[in-house]
Amino acid sequence: MERIVIVGGHGKVALHLARLLADRGDEAVSVIRDPGQSGDVEQAGAAPLVLDVEKADVDDLAEAFTGADAIVWSAGAGGGSPERTYAVDRDAAQRAVDAASKAGVRRFVMVSWIGSTPDHGFDPDDSFFPYADAKLAADDHLRASDLDWTILGPGTLTLDPPSGRISTAPQGKGEVSRADVAAVVAGALVQPATIGRFVRFGNGGTLIAEALADGPSGVASVEE
Repeated sequence: MERIVIVGGHGKVALHLARLLADRGDEAVSVIRDPGQSGDVEQAGAAPLVLDVEKADVDDLAEAFTGADAIVWSAGAGGGSPERTYAVDRDAAQRAVDAASKAGVRRFVMVSWIGSTPDHGFDPDDSFFPYADAKLAADDHLRASDLDWTILGPGTLTLDPPSGRISTAPQGKGEVSRADVAAVVAGALVQPATIGRFVRFGNGGTLIAEALADGPSGVASVEE
């Protein structure tokens, strides 16, 4: 059994992930901002930990992470003002990376997005630019750390039922269900082939475990 801390624990992907972890016997701890979300987290099989990551400093986060075997970052501002997008998707995520290192937690899985590369294609005057810019900065900060990191880049998220299959060479917007994203996170946590890799994925025909085990041949490198 491993202790996995999920940051952004009330999100749809995070709730799916908590159920998967609980089902396989791991201990999931879900970091949430609103105490009123505790019931949903508990129903998913995780232990709620109330902490506002937008306001928490590195020491606060390190305390929350102490004793964990892995950290999953699945938090986000969810749109809104550019200021809050940067505060959560960049600044808080970067502090979480530093906190994991300080707490001695080596494994860190970042849930990012399919287009998180320097050539993401969004101009600074585009309303989507703050998100793309913030996520890339957070991903780059994780890449520069000494942690055993994996960055996951799902395409457009849907509410479709899980298929259990993905493609690491996604086409178009790379649509994929949130439940399958959670399964990819769960799989990455136990698959060493994903360490140090940026995994872009969407719907496909390959079983998730097989796709993640492919290593460099099925997973995008940092440079790609």
